[in-house]
Amino acid sequence: MNMRELVNKLNDLAYRYYVLDDPIVSDKEYDALYDELLKLEAESGTVLPDSPTKRVGGEPLKQFVPHTHIRRLYSLDKCNSFDELRAWFEKLKTALGSAPECTLEYKLDGLTVCLTYRDGQLVCGSTRGNGEVGENVTEQIKTIRSVPLSIPYKGEIEVQGEGIMRISALNKYNATAAVPLKNPRNAVAGAIRNLDVKETAKRNLDAVFYNINFSGDKVFTSQTEQIEFLKSNRFKTDMCFVSNDIEEIIAQIQAVDRNALDFAIDGMVIKVNSSNARTVLGYTDKFPKWAMAFKFEAEETTTTLCDVAWQVGRTGKLTPLALLEPVELCGATVKRATLNNYGDIVRKGVTIGSRVFIRRSNDVIPEILGVAETRDGAREISKPNKCPCCGHELIEDGANLFCPNFYGCRAQAVARIVQFCTKDCMDIDGVSIKTAELLYDVLGVHSPTMLYDLTADDLAKIDGFKAKKINNFLTAVRNSKNVDLPHFINALCIDNVGKVTAKDLAEHFGSVDGLAAATVEELTAIQDVGEIVAASIVDYFARHSDVVQKFKSLGINPEYVKRTGGKLEGLKFVLTGALSEFTRDGAARLIESLGGIVQSSVSKLTDIVVAGENAGSKLEKARALGKKIIDEIEFKNLLNT
Repeated sequence: MNMRELVNKLNDLAYRYYVLDDPIVSDKEYDALYDELLKLEAESGTVLPDSPTKRVGGEPLKQFVPHTHIRRLYSLDKCNSFDELRAWFEKLKTALGSAPECTLEYKLDGLTVCLTYRDGQLVCGSTRGNGEVGENVTEQIKTIRSVPLSIPYKGEIEVQGEGIMRISALNKYNATAAVPLKNPRNAVAGAIRNLDVKETAKRNLDAVFYNINFSGDKVFTSQTEQIEFLKSNRFKTDMCFVSNDIEEIIAQIQAVDRNALDFAIDGMVIKVNSSNARTVLGYTDKFPKWAMAFKFEAEETTTTLCDVAWQVGRTGKLTPLALLEPVELCGATVKRATLNNYGDIVRKGVTIGSRVFIRRSNDVIPEILGVAETRDGAREISKPNKCPCCGHELIEDGANLFCPNFYGCRAQAVARIVQFCTKDCMDIDGVSIKTAELLYDVLGVHSPTMLYDLTADDLAKIDGFKAKKINNFLTAVRNSKNVDLPHFINALCIDNVGKVTAKDLAEHFGSVDGLAAATVEELTAIQDVGEIVAASIVDYFARHSDVVQKFKSLGINPEYVKRTGGKLEGLKFVLTGALSEFTRDGAARLIESLGGIVQSSVSKLTDIVVAGENAGSKLEKARALGKKIIDEIEFKNLLNT
């Protein structure tokens, strides 16, 4: 897959996993695609605006109350070799003028949790979420006996740690469980994100803490001081080896015996110890520059490729799924692996019946590396010429195969309806895959436009649709007609066009008609719109003008309204760091409502940089360029002036 295809696929997978709670691939498959994207970005020097690598995590579940962290929770940069680790350490030495003292800790393989204490009492436990807003899981956290409900320290404080399920606890649980749990990581994630607190308690979870994310009136001079503070306040912590010699640190990593531990780890974390040194080093948009996660080498084995199943996505693109002879790897039974497209099959030379190398990258990802042994009787994987869902003749575009049966193919029609109804599109709540399948099967809804023709009598024919649900659904459909242009463009499900590109297109063309009439040349003139995206847009409107006309007949034809005359008219803003009273999107909307422009990066054209807590490289660049920098208080004053 190319970069755009990877970004689209990863964003779709993340949405299904984090928002719909309906994953279609394993964490291992997701991380394999993520690593492939990182490699492409490193090689090309390009990062697409909607790339998931710009994100820390996923969006919070709707079932939980959102919780805004006092300060943003950062992810960690990672490396997979000691040479990379040495290179990172050399950068630290160059930046600081000498070898810094670093700490070494386990990289626990569980679920990140963040606890807030006030007046010595636990007031909130949350997941990391997207780094700024997580899910309030306080009652679930309280079932973890190693989490103190009260602490000696009386100031406001936010501590970060990892919820884990010890291997011994997992084995004990599985001895009597009707459905055994596969591995500790999934076990703890499922438990903490379970709305039934009693079920959470049954798993006997544990938690280990390693970071003070915020402290109101206490200043920590080092990581080791943080660890000692955590210990003194009854938090469980793990090892904390300290050295300024990278070779000593590497020796400690090599000495780790994962099999001797009663908890799962997928690497080791190295952090600069001194807080002052951390301040000098700063942050990127995603990672602190003063920390590195060393990921253990992927574990590999071989197994037999039994067959290949073809899956059809919302754009009609076919993805081959490798069906494997089950094999145990890293504590999980691997039965499937994703092959990117038919071109990937040909490139790797895999055949049905052959023995293939399987790797779970970073302990969690299944990936077919290639053929280990081609056995007698092995047969080539046939390139399908008909859609496995609807039987329509396929078309070939480069390495990919597509089903062109836009309306008649159930798989892609259902996927489009689900996408159309999401919050980033038309915001029609309650349309899961199951609901979309019922709409298709019972009522023949094969296009999102048909949602607007449904009546209460129609919906009553579907199991589970009672009076209240019918009313809520029809109200949501009716309200969606007020959609703005960026969300509407995103809802059209144009291949390679996500919400960021949709906004850029809306601003540039002002209407769907303007976009539909655009040429490839006009489209590629827009920043971050390449030839592949442009071709996808032109092709969509050439083939689906009837869809746009139908929306118009329904009264859905939004235009982009550029606000003018506001007190921030023409001023270009960049937002960086965590704001306590605003989400990033919320602050951006306020700026735009007053006529301002929000930029994604600092440049010579930037007028004002709003810097929240833990602002990173954008703040450094703003200082270097001499740009005006304001904090959250000044930002609020500016809005209220």
